[in-house]
Amino acid sequence: MSTFDPDALECLAAIVEEGGFERAALRLAITQSAVSQRLRALEVQVGTVLIVRSRPLKATTAGRLLLKHAMQMRLMRADLERDLKELAPGASSGSSRDEERISIAVNADSIATWALPALGALAREGLGLEIITDDQDFTIEWLREGKVLGCVTTLRQALRGCRLVPLGTMRYVAVAEPAYAAAHCPDGLSPRNFHQLPFIGFNRKDDVPSEFTCGALQLRQVALKHLYVPSSEGQLHAVLAGWGVSVLPELLVRDHLHSGRLINIAPGHAHRVELFWHCWNLDSVVLDSLTRTLTHAAVQALDQPGQAAGPELHSKK
Repeated sequence: MSTFDPDALECLAAIVEEGGFERAALRLAITQSAVSQRLRALEVQVGTVLIVRSRPLKATTAGRLLLKHAMQMRLMRADLERDLKELAPGASSGSSRDEERISIAVNADSIATWALPALGALAREGLGLEIITDDQDFTIEWLREGKVLGCVTTLRQALRGCRLVPLGTMRYVAVAEPAYAAAHCPDGLSPRNFHQLPFIGFNRKDDVPSEFTCGALQLRQVALKHLYVPSSEGQLHAVLAGWGVSVLPELLVRDHLHSGRLINIAPGHAHRVELFWHCWNLDSVVLDSLTRTLTHAAVQALDQPGQAAGPELHSKK
């Protein structure tokens, strides 16, 4: 088996992660010509093209395989770093380099509620985390393409070479600012008004508002008016500012519902989304720590099988 130059592998990873040769050169502190030369040498060694020079740049099938190998090398270095710290706690960390980042993909609603606090301890220990956010139905594509080591997703079937851990179920409720609700949906969400209400979603891939409305009103499909704000916290701020209604994690809006700053406009219904942690099936201290940390936090925050769901929060009028 060929031995690949670690610098060339990191060059390939930088091109894909940064989306171009110029930004990869800046990150690696080398010239753009040197980036091209390293990639070309790797392509000659493999015997095939690794990057499709399109907009945006894309890795070929062979490129994705080598990208995954580069990520595995990062993981091995991170494991070694942790082992060395245990042997010599006072030793300086060498993980400040950009290429030592451990990348995972997590849906925005989990970041805004339970996942980010859970990862705090690992970050404070010096683990170079890169958290990539996407819709929960699409985070799995980052893992499938070898761009991350693990992801939180809705997919319930493990990918080849990966392990899967059920995390629990996240509950979503439909909320609005009280004055907005009084003016536009005084009797709550109904078949008469849903098509007139602006629903604040994450992005065009976010189908939770439509799924919630179908379930709440027992409709097969709906056409909603949408506004898009690409962060869970941003959606919350938009609702509080009276932009419209939004379907948000109950964990995120719980305090606002209790205080009366928001009301539940469909108190008899909650949309439930099952979440799973997928990661490469590798013997790694870092991956085990990530899995253990996220699983423990999810058990505390999310609804679990066999556990009675929390009470539905009713609107205050």
